[in-house]
Amino acid sequence: MRIKPFWYALISAAFYSQCYGEIVGKVSTTFKLLGANDKIVIEAFDDPDVSGVTCYLSRAKKGGVSGSLGLAEDTSDASIACRQVGPIQLSDELKAGKLDGEQVFKKRTSVLFKTMQVVRFYDPKRQVIIYLTYSDKLVEGSPKNSVTAVPVLPWPTSAK
Repeated sequence: MRIKPFWYALISAAFYSQCYGEIVGKVSTTFKLLGANDKIVIEAFDDPDVSGVTCYLSRAKKGGVSGSLGLAEDTSDASIACRQVGPIQLSDELKAGKLDGEQVFKKRTSVLFKTMQVVRFYDPKRQVIIYLTYSDKLVEGSPKNSVTAVPVLPWPTSAK
């Protein structure tokens, strides 16, 4: 049996494993009689290229029957906060700005065409790592976004 490309893409997107994020908590925001409630989900992820930084992303998640089946389109509302959780090691490429705008997190927020992304920038003048989260959709412009910054500071070591 041959599956048509469109249906293959649709099925793959619906069961696509969400990369990187670890759910820390969630709260229900709207009761749904059938299916899961609408909620706000908080996910944590470590920057894959910068040790010592963890980001927390809160985002809306649709409930109901379509949300429970993974077919609903989540809203573009999100917020991000990143913090230093250990010694920060920056590569020479990052310090030189060669990795500016690099994607560090991506979460599918609809079956097709819409994702929540986090990209990273480095401000050498202020020695700060900046994380920007935004939602993109193939058709729409002016995405909602949120930004956070992590100063690169020495990590305290315990005296023995």
